[in-house]
Amino acid sequence: MEAQSPKRLRFFHVYEPPCPVDINAILVILKIKGLLGVEESERRGWKPGLSFRRKNRLPKLQKKDITVVDTRSARKAVVATALGNAMEWFDFGIYSYLAVTIGKVFFPAMSGSVQLVYTFATFAVAFIVRPFGGLFFGRLGDRLGRKKILTVTLVIMALSTLSIGLIPSYASIGVTASILLLLARLVQGFSTGGEYSGAMTFIAESTPDKKRGFLSSGLEVGTLAGYIAGSGLVTLLTYALGPDTMLSWGWRIPFYVAAPIGLVGLYLRNHLEETPAFEKMEHAKEERPGVPLKEMLSIHWKALLVGMVLVFFYNIVDYMVLSYMPSHLTAVLGYGETKGLLLILIVMFIMIPIVLTMGFFSDRVGSKRIIQGGLIGLVLLSLPAFLWIGSGNNGQVFAGLLVLAVFLASFQGTMPSLLPALFFTDVRYGALAITYNVSASLFGGTTPLVMAWLISLTGNNLIPAYFLIGASIIGFAVVTKRVTETSGRALRGSAPAVEEKKEIPEILEEPEEAMWWYEEQVRLEETNPNSEQGR
Repeated sequence: MEAQSPKRLRFFHVYEPPCPVDINAILVILKIKGLLGVEESERRGWKPGLSFRRKNRLPKLQKKDITVVDTRSARKAVVATALGNAMEWFDFGIYSYLAVTIGKVFFPAMSGSVQLVYTFATFAVAFIVRPFGGLFFGRLGDRLGRKKILTVTLVIMALSTLSIGLIPSYASIGVTASILLLLARLVQGFSTGGEYSGAMTFIAESTPDKKRGFLSSGLEVGTLAGYIAGSGLVTLLTYALGPDTMLSWGWRIPFYVAAPIGLVGLYLRNHLEETPAFEKMEHAKEERPGVPLKEMLSIHWKALLVGMVLVFFYNIVDYMVLSYMPSHLTAVLGYGETKGLLLILIVMFIMIPIVLTMGFFSDRVGSKRIIQGGLIGLVLLSLPAFLWIGSGNNGQVFAGLLVLAVFLASFQGTMPSLLPALFFTDVRYGALAITYNVSASLFGGTTPLVMAWLISLTGNNLIPAYFLIGASIIGFAVVTKRVTETSGRALRGSAPAVEEKKEIPEILEEPEEAMWWYEEQVRLEETNPNSEQGR
């Protein structure tokens, strides 16, 4: 009899009675008669006590369903999660700015551009394990909570960064030094796989809908602050100690700094509360086995692919400007180390208010429009920017870097709020971890290595510009056709989140807009009748 229940369900979907009918009463009768299983009815969202609109089967939105977010708690969440992201990019900053020195310490047998390729290969290899870390920590985050997992990833990341500063040089222990560096980078990559996607999820679920863009952009302020701290420390040490001392032992100091940063981050994250969206989902389910991986991939594959394309162009621009550019200026264009590092450091300082501005306006005009504008700008101005960077004139070099930085800021201010909104609450952490880390591993972390290799192969210093143009064209097509504007709207799978109680009556007047994602969830359920989506 249970095998026939889907037909009876479809009958109820299309039948429109001439007068109001008590759906709950009918369902109770069907359950008593054994014609409709309890699991099937609850999977469809038909639970006792919920009233429905006959036209679109939308559950009645009640005042208690709407979350009133404490602004102070939201800001605290932003600071705590941004600090973990700062730790990640502090490591990226010191590694990128010390790339030439690290190459000499751990790969002395190589020389010139080949040595740089080996150094960036060690940087890129960590991205091989990021998808595995994302899958591992993301699945745990959807089952055990966002806060617990983010605390674990931060500790692992801090310890692995510290360990790099403790590795003896190649001159001391030979090839073992290179292997230990590789192992430390792999541990970093595994923990990072759960860090950034978890941080995006945590902030998106902890902020009011109408301020999600602005507050989420604070996560990327952490990115820039960490990178500025790392690169600034390297620049200061290089100036104060000189190249010889930096090569001897000075390069280790920035990695030691990771320990106290990790302790501060651990303290802040231990004092966070779990996200309201996750807590509501947890209270609504007595047992939460989690959505199976196979089911997640089969149901949400479209959102996963869209997310991968978004991360594809975002990470290429991100790693091009922040990770690859210091070495491009020094090893490819022949700039003095201190001068090139200082120029990029100034640009990153300027980027912080631009990122916050982009986040602010995304709540008003929509993140989709801002991203489209940034992509068009890259298509038109990437080539002129790299021509300026290669000119040798300090003013033009700075202008070229600033142009690229502005367009990167348009993504940094919007992506942390847009990417989590692609997925439903019960799979958000895991799905975002998969889509982000797979794409970042394939296209983001490999960008410095690919650029160094292509320039070494072709001798064309404008290869990075052509790379950016191609990625931007692909990104614009996907954003335009496949991305739904979510700025100012509830996250998929969650009721609206507001800053003040006075906003609630207005939301209750338009339940269809408040629960805009509900029809999408119904379509997913009907397409996948055996799924657990929406339980």
